[in-house]
Amino acid sequence: MPQLAGRVITPKDADYDEARTVFAAVDRRPALIARPASAEDVAAVIAHAREHDLPLAVRSGGHSPAGHGVVDDGMVIDLSGMRRMELDPERRVAWAEPGLTAGAYTAAAGTAGLATPFGDAGSVGIGGIATAGGVGFLVRKHGLTIDDVLAAEVVTADGRRLRTDARTHPDLFWAIRGGGGNVGVVTRLKLRLHPVGPILGGMLLLPATPEVLEGFVAEAEAAPDELSAIANVMPAPPLPFVPVEHHGRPVVLALLAYAGDAGAGEHVVGRLRALATPIADLVRPMAYPALFEGGEPEAGQAAASRTLFTDRFDGAAAAAVVDAVERSTAPRAVAQLRVLGGAMARVPAAATAFAHRDRRMMATIVAMYERPEERADHEAWASALTEQLRHDDDGAYAGFLGDEGPDGVRAAYPGEHWDRLADVKAAYDRENVFRLNQNVPPAGGSARLAA
Repeated sequence: MPQLAGRVITPKDADYDEARTVFAAVDRRPALIARPASAEDVAAVIAHAREHDLPLAVRSGGHSPAGHGVVDDGMVIDLSGMRRMELDPERRVAWAEPGLTAGAYTAAAGTAGLATPFGDAGSVGIGGIATAGGVGFLVRKHGLTIDDVLAAEVVTADGRRLRTDARTHPDLFWAIRGGGGNVGVVTRLKLRLHPVGPILGGMLLLPATPEVLEGFVAEAEAAPDELSAIANVMPAPPLPFVPVEHHGRPVVLALLAYAGDAGAGEHVVGRLRALATPIADLVRPMAYPALFEGGEPEAGQAAASRTLFTDRFDGAAAAAVVDAVERSTAPRAVAQLRVLGGAMARVPAAATAFAHRDRRMMATIVAMYERPEERADHEAWASALTEQLRHDDDGAYAGFLGDEGPDGVRAAYPGEHWDRLADVKAAYDRENVFRLNQNVPPAGGSARLAA
């Protein structure tokens, strides 16, 4: 057992079951769960795992849809205890450790009227989202999370603690921005901050008809980059502000963020409101960090999920989404549509390991369920709707991929991105020590294949 400044949790500890729980519905029992306090601790855990030939899982916030943050009979590096943050408002940068959550980071930065783009869930660990991509509430205004990673400290498979940026180990710097945990454990991040004052944001609930949904996507696409919009097509939840007659009926639950002039924002949001009489309208001026409060997923929920990028969304696609949500037998079925473009698309595709800069929209299809015997039905539902939306498109977002095998990973890292990531992997992790992820094996073969 490694000696750490942090803590090691074993199956004998009272909080072992809580410590091994992640957001995916997996029941895995690691031999050890290490909560390092420093990069030195991380290196010690990696060395122990290699010495004893133990599989090694790494997690920041535990949101991997495939449950990659926990492993049977192996070791877990749980970075949740590493949460230090140094904010430099004058230079508009922050150094932050990977266990800090997006919500906590955004709240701290918000005290200075600044923000780094993350996703849309406050409990996500920044170590995961800042290496996978980060498609969130500021994606059109300020781009992906990885676009604001300026430097990082990384522990590699051989225990080296490296500082990487555009000039120092540039191949490693390229790979950590979109390549996830394939090439090392990020222990510290230098992140750019943007001025983000009060925004016009919140939830807009509209009836889900094909016309409303198609119109929503078109308006969100035509809007200025200041607007980022996430449309969740789902049965209306029984929330206090939702009239009872709409409970369980398909709605477009839209999460909006307009980071710009308030008057212009009211005009843009007004066009969305005009698509249909809103069922509920909670869009209001607010502090940006308020978007990350509440609405968190529950840990351990079983879900059939798919992720894809698409460049075409017409009336037929809108009808397919609404019809599929109506027909789903899952306790909760969601088709989530994120309109892209803007700042994200202005970064060259070759600049980072994230390949899908020019895609029009990202879709995520999810059916949550409780009984294991229902899995096949919900997987079939998710696959069918995905194929209806895919057309001739290809591509997937690594941060939302489930356990979809090599084909799914290839979709996340197509063509030259795969080849380059495999080359960097070979340079920093020839033995594929970091393989419990959306794995790109090292070029030239590996002694350990992806699990």
